[in-house]
Amino acid sequence: MTDEKIKFLEEKANEIRQSVIEMLVEAGSGHSAGPLGMADIFTALYFHILKNDPENPKWEDRDLLVLSNGHICPVQYATMAHAGYFPKEELKTLRKFGSRLQGHPHREKLPGIETSSGPLGSGLSQAVGMAVAMRMSKTKEEGSISDKQRWVYCLMGDGELDCGQVWEAAMLAGKEKLFNIIGIIDRNNIQIDGFTENVMPLEPLKEKFESFGWHVLEMDGHNMEAINDTIDEAKAVFNKPTMIIARTIPGKGVDFMEREFSWHGKSPNKEEAEKALAQLRTLNGKIKSEHE
Repeated sequence: MTDEKIKFLEEKANEIRQSVIEMLVEAGSGHSAGPLGMADIFTALYFHILKNDPENPKWEDRDLLVLSNGHICPVQYATMAHAGYFPKEELKTLRKFGSRLQGHPHREKLPGIETSSGPLGSGLSQAVGMAVAMRMSKTKEEGSISDKQRWVYCLMGDGELDCGQVWEAAMLAGKEKLFNIIGIIDRNNIQIDGFTENVMPLEPLKEKFESFGWHVLEMDGHNMEAINDTIDEAKAVFNKPTMIIARTIPGKGVDFMEREFSWHGKSPNKEEAEKALAQLRTLNGKIKSEHE
């Protein structure tokens, strides 16, 4: 990526974080830490990596994005709105009666949402099914890569890895050598009850997925160049699925939210939102100065 593109993506991610805060304070409920921590990855995907078309969400050649930990949907909604899927003004309807922006994504409510999610642990199974279906469609020779190659991206929380269904899906993907699926784990080390390693230790996480037949990569989930390069590397693996462990900071960009598991499942009040937005707006100047 060029320096200009990196700057654009970093600024866009910061704008998306501001939208997330504005949505949550308006809703009066929702999750803060995860959406802020995943803003860089969602921005890189929707504005640089995904093969998608906001004006034609059902485009047959599109990549598919499955959000397994649906409670972080404010960041997906915000990113989609900024990308042009629907008006940004609609973001203020989050969690309100009759809104298309429900507290967990609903595929029949909002064009561009590929799956409904809520029960944790089910997203990887859905993504594996999609990857198998793509292969069965026989629109191209199995194992080939071309401009028409479609990818299934499954974004997951680390806390939901406590669910056994995740590992059943991982085992099937490894057996079927589903190279067209790329999983991304938000490794922010928190879940609603505390730190993951205190609630249910996950490490050694890399070795666990490798034992299920996956190629495993790790990356800094806040470095745009690293996000792009890591996903490029995942696309170069032709004989097995790839799982990317993304190291992220929950609550990224807001100092009183960062690394605090208490912000996993709550929204800011008006005073906290004003403080958070002030910090995020200050980041704009820092981003610009870093690229001058």
